[in-house]
Amino acid sequence: MSIVMLNTAQVSLPSIFNLDFWSNDLKLDKFVTKYHETSQKNISGSKGLNTPPSYFERIFLICGNGSLPEDEDEGEERQQWSHPIEFLLSCIAMSVGLGNVWRFPTTAYENGGGAFLIPYLVVLTFIGRPLYFMELAMGQFSSFGSVKVWKMVPAVKGVGFGQCIATWSVVTYYCSLMALTVFYFVHSFQAVLPWTVCDPAWADDNCRDASYNYTALNTTGEVLFLNDTSPMAKGQSSSEQFFYKYVLNYKADISDGIGLPEWRLTLCLLFSWVVLFLTLAKGVQSSGKVAYFTAIFPYLVLFTLLGRGVTLPGSVDGILYFITPQWHRLLEIKVWYAAVTQSFFSLSVGFGSITMFSSYNSFNQNIYRDAWIISLADTLTSMLAGFTVFSILGNLAYELDDSIENVVRSGAGLAFISYPDAIAKFNWVPQLFAVLFFLMLFTLGLGSAAGLTGGVIAVICDQFPTWKKSYVTAGVAVAGFLIGLVYVTPGGQWILELVDYFGGGFIIFVLVIVEVIAVNWIYGMKNFISDIKFMLHVDLGIYWKFCWLIFIPVALTGILVYILIDIQLPKVDGMPFPDIAYTCGWILSGVAIGMVVIFFIHAVSKSQGDSLFEKIGNTFKPKDTWGPKKASNRREWEKAKNT
Repeated sequence: MSIVMLNTAQVSLPSIFNLDFWSNDLKLDKFVTKYHETSQKNISGSKGLNTPPSYFERIFLICGNGSLPEDEDEGEERQQWSHPIEFLLSCIAMSVGLGNVWRFPTTAYENGGGAFLIPYLVVLTFIGRPLYFMELAMGQFSSFGSVKVWKMVPAVKGVGFGQCIATWSVVTYYCSLMALTVFYFVHSFQAVLPWTVCDPAWADDNCRDASYNYTALNTTGEVLFLNDTSPMAKGQSSSEQFFYKYVLNYKADISDGIGLPEWRLTLCLLFSWVVLFLTLAKGVQSSGKVAYFTAIFPYLVLFTLLGRGVTLPGSVDGILYFITPQWHRLLEIKVWYAAVTQSFFSLSVGFGSITMFSSYNSFNQNIYRDAWIISLADTLTSMLAGFTVFSILGNLAYELDDSIENVVRSGAGLAFISYPDAIAKFNWVPQLFAVLFFLMLFTLGLGSAAGLTGGVIAVICDQFPTWKKSYVTAGVAVAGFLIGLVYVTPGGQWILELVDYFGGGFIIFVLVIVEVIAVNWIYGMKNFISDIKFMLHVDLGIYWKFCWLIFIPVALTGILVYILIDIQLPKVDGMPFPDIAYTCGWILSGVAIGMVVIFFIHAVSKSQGDSLFEKIGNTFKPKDTWGPKKASNRREWEKAKNT
């Protein structure tokens, strides 16, 4: 037996004679193994000792230290933001991203403009913002990521893994959109912006130069195309043809395959992943610094574009289309479903990234204030982007003499048509505005992609703590680049629409329902609000309680049931996908949602209990290790619970 040098001044008798401690062999063994490895230098002749000390030696080990070491999950220092403002800016950069500037105008356009705006604002107020604050609170209170945070309700641990799959699905196509911005950025340095004129190399006879106004009025007030013999000829903007024919080499039918990756876009995709890797290589210490730029710069460019957009002829009609409600469409459940999925996508609710970000906060960070600031910034940015895009669409409708509904194709390409079209109409140095705009789009994508990818990396590192984070980040980047090649093929936009529907929409919708029920009905809203009050010293009002307990679960469940009954699968330009594509989409959703079932079974198998029902019941109770991670906060929290 090794002899321990006993420091009697540090002896803690309650620690030694705590029967609960000694009776828990699992916890004791964990403590002894860890403590023995770090304390061998205090044991005479213990260098090179490979066997754990006996139970008798354990007493002396504890006495020599004077206190029990903290549990690994409770005492391990977690990386934190360098400054609270970096957390706020990172959340803004993640939430205020391509979801606002690219996806929001697209979704609004596809759902009737003003018909979509009212449901979106309602959903944002009663679903999006409460969920955002809830996820912030979960992460900060426990200092855990989106998987380990479910120590609060072990039965639904699979939600975290399902969110990881959904997040990864979105990240892969997010970076392909960033690749498009890089492609446009490089082409913005030309003497003549290539999308402003109809180049015979890719344009057809239906093309209209985006940089000029080709319309004039005849004596009856009809719109005429000056370079067309047909008085009411329809046309396509050169911006639209440039995007689909030159950039994407777009394939209108993927029944015979999606084609091979386009080499120019492949290089742009590689560049995007390299930048993302460098942003995430050092965790929040590096991504927090990048957020100073990615969160602020985009607003300067958006306001500039809006200023130009509203001065164009026909812009008022586009703006009115955006803000004028179509009351009869408020009864369409699919519009509300689109509003909910857009809210989740815009705020990044349900992806696990919010929980991950807040887990790096100090315990008392004022996330109540932050939640209001971020959600307000997100709403205003979406509105700003909406006004900008629809003012440009109004101008396009005016010049092409067509309705706003038909002026351009809907889908992912809308932002890459309407924004460049506005830039083409700048009379003074349009190249400068093009460079700034596409740099802005890239930074928006980078801010969002950094948050989402960071959530995936955090899940992996939490499950494999011995793996070096920089290596995990590199592995994720390589895998993301390889998967992303599918999006830079001629049929890549089809795959993007498919993954966006099944991966970024349907999965998150289901998992959020499980999440909000688990927190407020299983763990208990009373317990959750008590935890928030202990952490923030804030008494939450009826608004939060009503939304969490009743409105969100009832509304989301009702919408989901209706959508499943009257399901409308995604289409591209009105054309359905091949059956095999829909099958792959359902498999993606099934795997992600199936994580909840798989890990529920796993939790039951690991649960303590004499009968199956007892084991199941225990999986719906918080683990002993649930609570504040820092030992001092945990002691105060346990004391507060018992009073």
